[in-house]
Amino acid sequence: MNYDVIIIGAGPGGIYSAYELKEKRPDLKVAVFDAGMELEKRKCPIDGDRIKTCIGCKSCSIMSGFGGAGAFSDGKYNITNDFGGTLFEHIGKTKAIELMEYVDHINMKNGGEGTKLYSTAGTQLKKICMQNKLKLLDASVRHLGTDINYVVLQNLYAFLKDTVDFFFMTAVTKIEAGEDGFKIFTADDVYTCKKCVVSVGRSGSKWMESVCEDLNIPAKSNRVDIGVRVELPSVIFSHLTDELYESKIVYRTEKFEDNVRTFCMNPHGIVVNENTNGIITVNGHSYESKDKQTDNTNFALLVAKHFSEPFKDSNGYGESIARLSNMLGGGVIVQRFGDLVRGRRSNEKRIAEGMVTPTLNATPGDLSLVLPKRILDGIMEMIYALDKIAPGTANDDTLLYGVEVKFYNMEVSVDENLETEYKGLYIIGDGSGVTHSLSHASASGVYVARRIAEDK
Repeated sequence: MNYDVIIIGAGPGGIYSAYELKEKRPDLKVAVFDAGMELEKRKCPIDGDRIKTCIGCKSCSIMSGFGGAGAFSDGKYNITNDFGGTLFEHIGKTKAIELMEYVDHINMKNGGEGTKLYSTAGTQLKKICMQNKLKLLDASVRHLGTDINYVVLQNLYAFLKDTVDFFFMTAVTKIEAGEDGFKIFTADDVYTCKKCVVSVGRSGSKWMESVCEDLNIPAKSNRVDIGVRVELPSVIFSHLTDELYESKIVYRTEKFEDNVRTFCMNPHGIVVNENTNGIITVNGHSYESKDKQTDNTNFALLVAKHFSEPFKDSNGYGESIARLSNMLGGGVIVQRFGDLVRGRRSNEKRIAEGMVTPTLNATPGDLSLVLPKRILDGIMEMIYALDKIAPGTANDDTLLYGVEVKFYNMEVSVDENLETEYKGLYIIGDGSGVTHSLSHASASGVYVARRIAEDK
């Protein structure tokens, strides 16, 4: 029941913390707790036939378990400081890139070899974007694909399982700080450790807030990203995806001067449901294997909303919009862009007659009844802007799924070591509010593990 290091959360941050600890300090006794299941047992019951919508599993297999919410993502590791979080503000830009490249090296050793590393370096697409009031962000992108990402996670688990104690389906309820370390409470037991690494991801946002309140750890409100997932024929974006795979494009709207950005681009991918704290939102996946690819490409268009005093609950705002979508559509709503422009609800007949075959069984509806006008106006502006560099984006049959919400944890106060005011208590990954991506979260795990390994 006593450990040198306890890691809470088996997502990217937790996995790479455990990996690096075993590499650098195999003598340390390490445990990892997660509210979800081990990788092989993670399976969403939605099959599109017998079960078509979320049934509220005790633990969402898409969001929790070994691999975290990124386990069934399309496995994109963006090596950049331009987006994905602010890790570099704590550890420096050079160190952040170095650690992301190290994570890429680990992935290549564990089943990712042969996958392609894309880059924006030297691309002419940046100039084309600028000529049309769009900004293409710089990055190198390693695309593993959902299938290869799963293989990498399998190999990492095989490396760790015999030397690290994993406790699955074991939610941590409370953390107590003492003179000699920390007490970690679950529903049935109490464990102790000298060092504690908290890496609970976005799905642990409410729990993280409660820990900060219990321990009086300062935290400040972060943003929430709200928008839609666009699905269209893959040929429309092929000149971008063939060269860059993931193109992060930002547009500043004329009407409100809000930033709208593309996010999580999935060439030949599928649109999927996502369950966060019981709220059904939308996301996208893609595969490296040709036999699993589709004729569609999907990506998110998101508007970031920051709130000032007196309002602090940015996630609550995003949840309320998602709940409205769930109320009207029983889950995710889908609408043709042409119907949205004409101010009418989509129906099954018009979608079935369209050129784009949906990859997600969603409810035809009207997104204008769900999304605030300011956000919806920005998304529509962005679609017309993208149409200039990828003609066909603004076609009537382009599908919009809503809502997509990216919840960010409150930004927890940590120092240059990602350590709280309690010595030995580290907050990493997306649960810290510092990172917002697989690569940044994984790098933060390695970074903290090295700090712990050096502390003898």
